[in-house]
Amino acid sequence: MKFGIFYELQLPRPWGVDDERQLYQNALTQVELADKLGYDYAWEVEHHFLEEYSHSPAPEVFLGAASQRTKNIRLGHGIVQLTTNPPQRIAERIACLDLVSNGRVEFGTGESGSVTELGGFGREMETKREVWEDAIRCIIPMFQDKGVEIDTKWHKMPLRNVLPKPVQKPHPPLWVACSQLETLEMAGRRGMGALGFQFLSADAAFAWVHAYYNAFTKRQEKLCDYVTNPNIALVSYFMCAKTDEEARRRADGATFFQFALRYFGSSSGRRRPDPYTVNIWDEYNKWKAANPDAAARALSGGLIGSPETIRRKLRRFRSSNIDQVILLNQAGGNTHEHICESLELFAKDVMAEFHDDEPAHQEWKRKVLAREIELEEIDTQPFRDRFGPNSVQPAQAAAE
Repeated sequence: MKFGIFYELQLPRPWGVDDERQLYQNALTQVELADKLGYDYAWEVEHHFLEEYSHSPAPEVFLGAASQRTKNIRLGHGIVQLTTNPPQRIAERIACLDLVSNGRVEFGTGESGSVTELGGFGREMETKREVWEDAIRCIIPMFQDKGVEIDTKWHKMPLRNVLPKPVQKPHPPLWVACSQLETLEMAGRRGMGALGFQFLSADAAFAWVHAYYNAFTKRQEKLCDYVTNPNIALVSYFMCAKTDEEARRRADGATFFQFALRYFGSSSGRRRPDPYTVNIWDEYNKWKAANPDAAARALSGGLIGSPETIRRKLRRFRSSNIDQVILLNQAGGNTHEHICESLELFAKDVMAEFHDDEPAHQEWKRKVLAREIELEEIDTQPFRDRFGPNSVQPAQAAAE
């Protein structure tokens, strides 16, 4: 099992004059620390206009800066929005980042799941999947040593040689965001790595890993001529401390993250409020004060606890054959000090056991891909809640 760290760059109100600069600098320091500690991936989102939830519209800038402060950690776009960027610009950005990082880029792609974001760029929810598929077909040839012309329904470009070309040949590994659980199966069918931005139990992870690899091996339909990337990564809330009680005290951001997802998740097109009209942090604290038991239950999920507690939980996830767990602990008001201490303690007391299992996992995966192991077709219907069984459930009235 491999481990990644994940950044939305959340910044709850109130906002001080220097807060955004400090947020970015702290996150870069955390990535630098993770690299020294032996973490495998650093993932950075692309979001637009999502106050408090994500202040990360330009992941290529953040990852470019991280590339100069690290040596080994893989730098993942989690994701590039193919719906809000011209494909030729995306190809240029990915290649440049691959060059400055000496070939450490993971090319995560996605559509955006919010009408607030899509509408800001003249895109619509109803056609975003079609735009994403078209962009993949446009981008992949741009990495090759030839000129490319685009004339599709969604994208236009006269014959041009898109420069530069990436270090990794023929292109960096391809991933797709799976913000809805059903798209985990789609990722397998498309032959791409699945970035599962869900919060699942071990039983649910087992079922969805089976669905992904069965789609990958039995029902694969690539969009164009790219190299496949058989990988499934799932996000987990994360905070490691010496005791379970201390970890839960430090992990308040996990429940804020859940709250924000739920708060807007049921609104039409996941629409966010107009700018400066809602203070999400205040709404969250009102909910927490009114629902203390639910807030406490939410912190029992994910990888929040002492090294022994997290080790016990990961052993259950190991049996599901997840390729990577992406650890989310930059969330809400979680402090820089606690995030760094969490990364250090986990690396010191937990990570080595699961890194040592990686050769055995790769042999299992080799046999699955070669059809030497036939995976059971498991009904995923009981495992379709992307938030997990203990997630917060605030009222939706303000978002509708």
